[in-house]
Amino acid sequence: MTLQTASLPAKAKELLDAANFVVVATSNTDGSPQTSVLWATYDGNELLLSTLQGRKKETNWLRDPRTSVLILDKDNPYGYIEVRGTVSMTTENGPELIERLSQIYTGQTYTGDDGTDNVRVVVRVTPSRVIQRY
Repeated sequence: MTLQTASLPAKAKELLDAANFVVVATSNTDGSPQTSVLWATYDGNELLLSTLQGRKKETNWLRDPRTSVLILDKDNPYGYIEVRGTVSMTTENGPELIERLSQIYTGQTYTGDDGTDNVRVVVRVTPSRVIQRY
C-alpha cells in the first residue's frame, strides 16, 4: 500500500508563521473524537506539533496515527486549512521544538516544563489531504 501525500500550501505556512492556533483531532478507543488546541509549525511539507508523553492525544496516536489538524485564521474566522494525515513521533529534540513554538507564539522562553519530569514528544504530521476554505 502506497501512502498518499499532499503538499502543505504556502497559505498554511503563512498562517503558522503568524502564530495561528490549530485544533488537532484524534480518535479515542471507542471511536469518539478527542480534540486539542495547540501551537504548530512546519518542517518542509510536514506539520510539527508538541505534546507530552502520556497525554491522551499521544496515546491515541500510538494506537491510530491518523489525524486531522485544522489551522485557524485569527484574521478571518471563516477561513481555515484542514490537514489530514498520519503522525510519527519521537522524543528527540522535544525541548527544542517547544522552545521554538514558544518563541513563535509568545516571544518568550518556554518554562512550562521547568521543575517537572515531563517528556516532550515531537509530532510530525505527513499530509495526505489538504482542504483550504477561503
